[in-house]
Amino acid sequence: MGNEKKNTGKAAAKAAKKQKAEAKIAKKEKKKNKKSTDAPPEDEDLEAILDKINREWEDAHKVTEELVEGPPSRRANATLTPCPSGNYLWCIGGEFFSDDKKAYFYNDVYRYNPDKDEWRKFVSPTCPGPRSAHAVVPSAAGGGKLFLFGGEFSSLYQNTFHHYRDFWCFDISTHSWDRLDTKTKPSARSGHRMAMWKHYIVLFGGFYDPGHRTQYLNDTWVFDTQEYKWRQIEFKDIDRKPSPRSGFSFLSTPEGIVLHGGYCKEYSKGKRPIGVMLDDTWFLRMSLETSQSPSSTVSSDPLSLKWEKRKKPSFAPHIRSGSTMSLWSAKSMGVMFGGVTDDDRDEESLESIFWNDLYGYQLIGNGRWQSMVLKKLKKAGRGGKRKAAAVQQGGPEFSDGDDDPVKTQEAKNTEDPDVDPDDPILTTPIPRYNAMLAVLRNTLYIYGGIFERGSREYTLDDFYSIQLEKLERYTCLKHSGIIIPAEGDESSSDEDDEGGESDEDGDSDNETRVEKDDERLNFEKLDENQQDEEVDEPVDEQHHEVRAQATAFMGVSKDTTRSAEDVISTPEPGETLALFYARSREYWTQKAHGVSDNRGKQLRRDGFSFAEERYAEYKPILEEVEKILAEAGLDEDEMRAGSAAKAAGSGGLVSSRNRR
Repeated sequence: MGNEKKNTGKAAAKAAKKQKAEAKIAKKEKKKNKKSTDAPPEDEDLEAILDKINREWEDAHKVTEELVEGPPSRRANATLTPCPSGNYLWCIGGEFFSDDKKAYFYNDVYRYNPDKDEWRKFVSPTCPGPRSAHAVVPSAAGGGKLFLFGGEFSSLYQNTFHHYRDFWCFDISTHSWDRLDTKTKPSARSGHRMAMWKHYIVLFGGFYDPGHRTQYLNDTWVFDTQEYKWRQIEFKDIDRKPSPRSGFSFLSTPEGIVLHGGYCKEYSKGKRPIGVMLDDTWFLRMSLETSQSPSSTVSSDPLSLKWEKRKKPSFAPHIRSGSTMSLWSAKSMGVMFGGVTDDDRDEESLESIFWNDLYGYQLIGNGRWQSMVLKKLKKAGRGGKRKAAAVQQGGPEFSDGDDDPVKTQEAKNTEDPDVDPDDPILTTPIPRYNAMLAVLRNTLYIYGGIFERGSREYTLDDFYSIQLEKLERYTCLKHSGIIIPAEGDESSSDEDDEGGESDEDGDSDNETRVEKDDERLNFEKLDENQQDEEVDEPVDEQHHEVRAQATAFMGVSKDTTRSAEDVISTPEPGETLALFYARSREYWTQKAHGVSDNRGKQLRRDGFSFAEERYAEYKPILEEVEKILAEAGLDEDEMRAGSAAKAAGSGGLVSSRNRR
């Protein structure tokens, strides 16, 4: 009996031991399975992941190529760049402002082939956003690349505004974009320029407009295309350098980069900003130290830059803006076409002269200008010398009578039988500024530009070329479909500024002076009436009501969804009647034109009466808003300065955008 119990106990112990061993094995197996589950994928899975990544990248960089009928649609402030690796032109971006004051921005890429006279459009999912006033510079390295930096974009009615500071590279061989993100890079800006010197991209100037005041820049940046790094060039305080500006010429030479001209604005407290055209010339001398002592432990910067101001030559084109030069590398020359000269010293008007002349600037040495005049063909005539063309190259020099610089030369030829149809002057494009220029294999190409007639702005879409070595005639590759009315026929508030009333008694200057005096009397009369008006109603109740209206008005005035009409027809805090009328004069004149048959000075007086009524309606609210802002710490001078800036900035597209 005892032996049976002993055997049973041994069997139970043996079974328990076996069960424990099996549990241990199961635990190890479970642990092993867990490790295999957590292990990284096999090589086949990794290849699948990489393949997926590659397919996603290809989809993002897939480029579609399309043959289009002609040049890009109407636009301004785009870039037209000669291809560094082929006989092509590249057009990128741009903007267009419609007649109803809407802003459209583009990010499309076009390529022009002059051999076939064809345009192609390239579209890629990965590309820069819509923009204008950006800068593009070509590089022949790596099969050809285009580098793009900055630019600007605005909402449809320009209530919100944005400057870019992104940097992109367009690969010409693959037609694809890549964004180059670096830790250090230039600030956001528009209207700047870039030039290529050896393997360095040099960026200078531009402007930044946060909405209340345009800030012009004069900083110098360098991007190394080998190391893919930006760095700002710091100059000593005693070193000379160009003043802040935008819209200048920036052309590369073997010894450095030439900078010429540009545009900026002068700001004085409480006064409207004044546009300033620049005609100075600077040379950024650049050198690269290639030899360095191997025993030297101090790493010195091999790139050296220094600004030098060039003397103004005895002969130079008339001062102007909107005329950026294009590089004619074969002759080491910059080529300038067109531009605009403004007389912006009078608060009442902006007188402008538009040009269609052609100049060359020798970049080497101290620089020298030369007029590039078309060569007249020698032709034997039976009737003696024929009458020269009515419109001469140069823009403002037009004969009296019905001659109009905008009317096409061919039309003039058909109207005047005495004009020689073979005169090369007849092929000259109409005057314009901000035309897009590019020199490709000794041929200058001119696309679009802007012309103004009265208060209206016309964005052109014609396309011309001229062989610079021959200078025989311009070739129109695409006619413009834009119809510009003859002077005096346009429907604008300026239609009678130079109209028939000026020659009634030869006293137009006196009449204009009387008109201004009348407006000044109206301003003073309104101020006196407002000062004499005393409120007899209960002060507390009325004050609370006005304070509530003022608080609500401050919220509405900051609303970016307001219509353009509401913005232009509503006075701003700190804005006097004079500033309000200066900002919205065109709107009130057009409103008066719709309800009255008056013209000229009487029409403008009617418009002023509308503005006066509107201002009087908002006067109590504006005064209360000023009190609220003053309580918040904003003084009256700052409010009025801000309003003056708005008055100057919103007087139409002419003064607020394209002159920058």
